[in-house]
Amino acid sequence: MSPQPAEELLTIRDLLRYATTRFAASEIYYGHGTDNPWDEAVQLVMRSLSLPLENNTIFLDARLTFDERKLILGRIERRVEDRIPVAYLVSEAWFMGLPFKVDSRVLVPRSPIGELIQAEFQPWLGDGPVDRILDLCTGSGCIGIAAATVFDEAEVDLADISEDALDVARENIEMHGLGHRVRTVQSDVLDGIEGRYDLILSNPPYVDAEDLADMPEEYHHEPELGLAAGVDGLEIAYRILAQAKDHLTEQGLLVVEVGNSWVALQEARPDIPFTWIEFEHGGDGVFLLRRNDLESI
Repeated sequence: MSPQPAEELLTIRDLLRYATTRFAASEIYYGHGTDNPWDEAVQLVMRSLSLPLENNTIFLDARLTFDERKLILGRIERRVEDRIPVAYLVSEAWFMGLPFKVDSRVLVPRSPIGELIQAEFQPWLGDGPVDRILDLCTGSGCIGIAAATVFDEAEVDLADISEDALDVARENIEMHGLGHRVRTVQSDVLDGIEGRYDLILSNPPYVDAEDLADMPEEYHHEPELGLAAGVDGLEIAYRILAQAKDHLTEQGLLVVEVGNSWVALQEARPDIPFTWIEFEHGGDGVFLLRRNDLESI
């Protein structure tokens, strides 16, 4: 009988090589934080061992216990055979350089809005104050929590219709020590929201029915509530556009991601002066509007 992988693969280096080979030979889809087999392997192996993703060469030749090898090999198989995103396997994803707890109750963070947060929404925000921020359809809370770390005096509300998602968001608030100024609100889009905000940020469901049916298997491990938005993918976006002006300050900004549905939105509402953002690090389908742009909607 030939030896089993857990008996032959002894070090972290061995498992990284094995995972990379398995991923490269498989039909897995990369779209949840990495775009190649090696980075996928590094995320799975190193975070399964609670080791850093960078500056980790000192660990590569460390021998692992049998239980550690068995755990990692099991996760490699689940990634390949069941097509489960690595973030769910290791219960962690990174967004804007910050770690977030994730599981199948929330989408894996991947929004290009992070690039705008890092730039503090300049030049559009100008010198205006940012006292209140709303992260609408928050999921894990990654966008709002990341914004809270940049606008470090702002109060931030994380809103979602899903109480399961808000449970995850609360774990992330606690992990980042932001409970004194970041809170969760259960709300169906803006129906349960009170008051006005200087920034409303949203990565709502925006996948149309055709795209949803054709998405790689990895995406079907994510909650459909966080993806599907009707036939044209714009069901939630239209509700945000209709309600946002009542929840923005005079100089407030609305920033919404609609992904591939941006063409349909632009064609359906040529009367709205959308500013479509061009991203340096990839991504599209994000628009920005000021409160006065919404007056005629």
